[in-house]
Amino acid sequence: MVQQVSARSIRTFIVILTGQSISLFGSRLTSFALGMWIFLETGSVMQLALIFIFSAVPGIVTAPFAGTLVDRWDRRKAMIFSDSGAALRTLAIAALLYTNNLEMWHIYVATAFNSVFETFQRPAFSASITLLVPKRHLTRASGMVDTTHAISDVLAPLTAGILLMIFQLWGILMIDFATFLFALLTLLIIRIPRPEATMEGKTGKGSFLQETFYGWIYVRTRPGLFALLVFFANINFSLAFSTILITPLVLSFASPAVLGSVESVGSIGMLMGGFVLSAWGGPQRRIKGILVFSTLLGAAMVLTGLRPHVLVIAAGDFILTFCIPIVSGCSQAIWQTKVAPDVQGRVFSIRVMVSLSTRPFSYFLAGILADRIFEPLMAVDGPLSSIMETIIGIGSGRGIGLMLIIVGILTMITVIISSLYPRLRFVEDELPDMVAEKLSD
Repeated sequence: MVQQVSARSIRTFIVILTGQSISLFGSRLTSFALGMWIFLETGSVMQLALIFIFSAVPGIVTAPFAGTLVDRWDRRKAMIFSDSGAALRTLAIAALLYTNNLEMWHIYVATAFNSVFETFQRPAFSASITLLVPKRHLTRASGMVDTTHAISDVLAPLTAGILLMIFQLWGILMIDFATFLFALLTLLIIRIPRPEATMEGKTGKGSFLQETFYGWIYVRTRPGLFALLVFFANINFSLAFSTILITPLVLSFASPAVLGSVESVGSIGMLMGGFVLSAWGGPQRRIKGILVFSTLLGAAMVLTGLRPHVLVIAAGDFILTFCIPIVSGCSQAIWQTKVAPDVQGRVFSIRVMVSLSTRPFSYFLAGILADRIFEPLMAVDGPLSSIMETIIGIGSGRGIGLMLIIVGILTMITVIISSLYPRLRFVEDELPDMVAEKLSD
């Protein structure tokens, strides 16, 4: 059986997207403010990396179980549960800060709890899009989602800097809490249809553990989807390096204000990429879009690490983030089209778990390599100073730059090797579409 959707339901998608986007903006304010505060307080890349680790590991571990519950529950209620939990987390941090009791371990614990709640929001929202948006617009819908994310990324760093001076961190946390309340309100006024039963969904019925494991079976028995999953696990490993290293790279020679400007430029790149994908709709063969723009993404990492110059780093970050929505949107549309809607909660959670499983290791490795190996190697009197001085420069931050160059080159090699595997190249041809469209509005 093939799930059908009507073009009329896109209005519901817009309402949900609006609420989630405003909530996301509040979360970005908090994340930027906390990240800058932690690094400036400790001066350690490893301390900053720990926040990213705590934001990833709990969600990865609990993702398969959350996906099973998303398929069992009404998907609107799953998102309400997620947003409610995240709101309470933000309120708890604000209360601790207001009473002068906030400590670093509180932030780690709160971040871990938030990671768990997010594991419900991601598959529930993604699976809901399949039910609300016509098949021909799925790639555009992904572009719209990424565009709203990018708008938050553009505005949040600059806004957070201003709000920190006016309201301090406690005020930003309360604004974040208010945005969660708005998101909850939008979810309360809409309805999301339940997916029609499919043969795949009936096959996956059973005990909680059986249904949880079925998400893995579904992917593993489809070599093209499994190859796509492994490919993105490698791409996310590389992206995690860029995510964690951009802050210390810029702060090694510039002020926090410059960092905010660089991150805003990068976010503009994501915004433009989302706009382009929304208007373009992506290539007819989405896998080609993934491979081509992933290669460009790797080249952008190399550019970012070349010189300790704001314009060079900003240009590299712009190109990298421009590619992300296109790569992500093409992938999202493949998964939404090729996976039966009534098992998408489980499958998408497995997808999140595996594709993001490399990130914690990448965050940890980036912190260790930067602090203990590459920065000392590229110091003014370091072992590589005589060799690298005329190539990419030496001194503070140059070890991080060298790391980005190496990761970028490895990313491009990964794309080339992956493109040689037929199951990945022909994933769109070998798997049937599980979503059809009604002709009427």
